[in-house]
Amino acid sequence: MSHTVDIPQELKDALRKFRFARRKSGNAALVVKINKQKLIMEEAEQFDDITMEDLAEELPESSPRYVMLSYELNHSDGRKSFPLLLINWAPPACEMGMLTLHASALLDFQNQADVGKVLEVRDGSEGLTTEIVNSALLKT
Repeated sequence: MSHTVDIPQELKDALRKFRFARRKSGNAALVVKINKQKLIMEEAEQFDDITMEDLAEELPESSPRYVMLSYELNHSDGRKSFPLLLINWAPPACEMGMLTLHASALLDFQNQADVGKVLEVRDGSEGLTTEIVNSALLKT
C-alpha cells in the first residue's frame, strides 16, 4: 500500500505510549504535524491537563494538525472515563496544498493511532469547545 506521508517509528512509539498512559484527571493531547519537505509526520507538542479552549488557542490558525486527545468525560451516572478522540484540525486559513496532503494522510494516521472517533474541526477555535467534544463522545 502506498503512503503519501510516512509515520516514523519514534512517532508510532509516542502514540503507543500516549494511548496506554494511565490518567486520573484532566485532558491530555498529543499534537502531530506534517513536515511538507520530508513528507513525514512529526510530534509538534504534548499537553497535560489542558482545557479544550486552551488547546484551541495553542493550535495554529494557518496549519492543519492531528490531535490525539485523551479526554476526561464525566457521565451522567457519576462515572468518569478517559476515551481517546482524534481531532482533525483543519482551520480555514490553511494553504490548500497542505490541506490536501493532510487529508490524504488522515486515514493512515487514524489507523496507526487506533482511534475510532474522529472530530473534524474546520472553523478554528470556535469549533473546539468542551460542549462540542462532549457531544461528539456521548453520541451513539
